[in-house]
Amino acid sequence: MARDTLPAPPVVSRPAHPSGLPKLRASGALTGWAFAAPALIVYVAFLVYPALNSAYLSFTNWNGLSPTKAFVGFQNYIALVHDSVVHTAVRNNLFWALVTIVVPLVLGLALALAVNTHLYLRSFIRTVLYMPAVLPLVGVGVIWGWLFQPDGVVNALLHDIGLGSLQHAWLGDSTTAIWAIMVPAIWVRTGFPMLLYLAALQGIPAEYYEAARVDGAGRWQRFRHITFPSLRTTHYILIALSLIETARVFDLVYAMTSGGPGNSTQVLGTWMYFNVFQGYRFGYGTAIAVVIAFISILVGIPYVRSQARDLR
Repeated sequence: MARDTLPAPPVVSRPAHPSGLPKLRASGALTGWAFAAPALIVYVAFLVYPALNSAYLSFTNWNGLSPTKAFVGFQNYIALVHDSVVHTAVRNNLFWALVTIVVPLVLGLALALAVNTHLYLRSFIRTVLYMPAVLPLVGVGVIWGWLFQPDGVVNALLHDIGLGSLQHAWLGDSTTAIWAIMVPAIWVRTGFPMLLYLAALQGIPAEYYEAARVDGAGRWQRFRHITFPSLRTTHYILIALSLIETARVFDLVYAMTSGGPGNSTQVLGTWMYFNVFQGYRFGYGTAIAVVIAFISILVGIPYVRSQARDLR
């Protein structure tokens, strides 16, 4: 008896790999590079190349005029360590960072809390408080320099209110000049923290405060346990951005005192400028610029990493 044979399973033919797919991918890659090329060219020409060229110049004794650039190795960086003006500039940068970060953040948070209410003309008040942040720093420095002159508005105001004994040459005294420069710096830097804090405050759910009121929490307790912890991310962003900005401070110091009197208000940015454009020591000046860039990168790395974590 013949065995029953089962029919063979049908052969399922798979679709052939489209031969044009690699070509399409290559075409798409070329299209992407074509769109990115203009921005990439600008980036390399105006950022990457100048940065690399500056790093190279910092190892030379070039004066900015002669065609020859003698390689001197780390001599410029060794000279930085022994430069007394650099020591003063570093101290001023650190002092500047401490004062112009803490005070504007505290004032910005206080103002944000004040305007985060149903005030009359609330939008106008917010605009007025933020306005100094968009003013050009050189113009701000020139105006405040006039105010702090011996015959300026500050001394005149002190005289009019009966405090003539406090009149002073604010920008001409090495003990008060750096403080006088910090006044407009704080005035300018308060608006941006206020804006970020205000946005963060409006993102805190109102239910948190309602529950705290039901539990009998006072205003200070609500601020301490709800408001301040909820602003942790904003604190971190503002501190990181402010640290990067203070490492590059230049405008106000140059416009108000030009680093004087007697180099007492020099910061790294102004001392770099004077060495490059007035002392014709391009190698030494660019070494200072490299140090400033290195500090900014070190300060910015934690901020960039935190933002990258948030995007994951």
